[in-house]
Amino acid sequence: MTAPPSTNHGPHREHRACKRCLYTTSHALGLVIDDEGICSGCRIHEEKDRLDFDARFEQLKEIVAPYRSKTGTNYDCIVPVSGAGDSHFIVHTVKERLGLNPLLVTYNKYFNTPLGIRNLANLRIKLDCDILVQNVNPVSVKNITRTTLRMFGSMYWPCLAGQTVFPVQTAVRYQVPLIIWGAHQGLEQVGMFSHEHEVEMTRRYRRDHDLMGHEADDILSIFDTLREEDVWQYRYPDDADLDAVGVRGIYLGNYVRWDPKAQHEQMVETYGYQGADFARTFDTYDHVDCYNYMDLHDHLKMVKHGYSKVTDHACREIRHGRLTRDDALALVRHYEDQPVRFDAMFEEWLGVEPNGLRFILDQHRNPAIWQETKPNRFVRRDPPPEAEGDIETIEEQLGFRSHAPLDRDEGHGYITVGKGFPL
Repeated sequence: MTAPPSTNHGPHREHRACKRCLYTTSHALGLVIDDEGICSGCRIHEEKDRLDFDARFEQLKEIVAPYRSKTGTNYDCIVPVSGAGDSHFIVHTVKERLGLNPLLVTYNKYFNTPLGIRNLANLRIKLDCDILVQNVNPVSVKNITRTTLRMFGSMYWPCLAGQTVFPVQTAVRYQVPLIIWGAHQGLEQVGMFSHEHEVEMTRRYRRDHDLMGHEADDILSIFDTLREEDVWQYRYPDDADLDAVGVRGIYLGNYVRWDPKAQHEQMVETYGYQGADFARTFDTYDHVDCYNYMDLHDHLKMVKHGYSKVTDHACREIRHGRLTRDDALALVRHYEDQPVRFDAMFEEWLGVEPNGLRFILDQHRNPAIWQETKPNRFVRRDPPPEAEGDIETIEEQLGFRSHAPLDRDEGHGYITVGKGFPL
């Protein structure tokens, strides 16, 4: 998920760092640090060892019970999925533990890897679910991508908009009010809420955080080439339609002790989920469905916010007690500056020149973090501390499974539409 643009443009500001994890007060979602030097994200994570999640799961059973189709002629809930992330675990929990009949929905982001198509096929076949795929006109997707890159430095806005609105549109269209999501990013990363708040998916959170403060209609402008027919499929349903169906979106992470590494490994063993080795992080399970998320998109996160996804992964593993802070820092320093590998694919797909793309990226480089020392050369204003450690030893102790590297499939580009693989 991409966060809103940083507000630290202008005078240089000093940022406080958490003494336990690697996050600072410059985190894009915002966090606070208490008098003991511990951030709000770490404090909320402590709830995972305090709360009775067996009792919370029983509470979840009571919540979903009224949504079961009384005649068996409709779906019990909507579950958004992809060929990566926590999708296998979410559907497993919904079907095998809650006993619900879900309709799976997925948004085609058009940056698909063969592995992502394989995992999505594996998911719907092994767990025996119906699935709907939204394929927005790729010409419109490219038009929007050009606009959002230029406006606020996001190549992933259409993906985030589609992934968060298509399930809601489907809930209204099929009159299936319950949507079951995985974990809440704001809770997991920065402690924006407590598990006990039991927050649900809202239009406002989607706009403010997922979409960087911009709804679909906000990116239409007389100074741009976007048209009404480009954006209409990204509009959130209006309140009257939502109320008529009673749509609500709940997060499993409020009722299940969320641990992505353990969950992925359970799904590898149970259903044959497959991961991949990345160039820019040690996590081999996340985001294997997309060429860009852990590549060019991740580089954009570094440009705008001064940290990348490997920091998110490292902080998560510190909180779960599988990494020391020093070892986590060594991993971050090793991975965060690795070069992107698939930028040429994106340039070819979007129809832009490399120099043009670099120019756009630098327009969104955060001057509070980066200083231009010579034309097109940037260094951090506050160089991060050096970190020592044998990366192979740290990774071996951490225990992520090794997979084949994520690579371009036999010289081809993105898989625009995938029908799946025989299993």
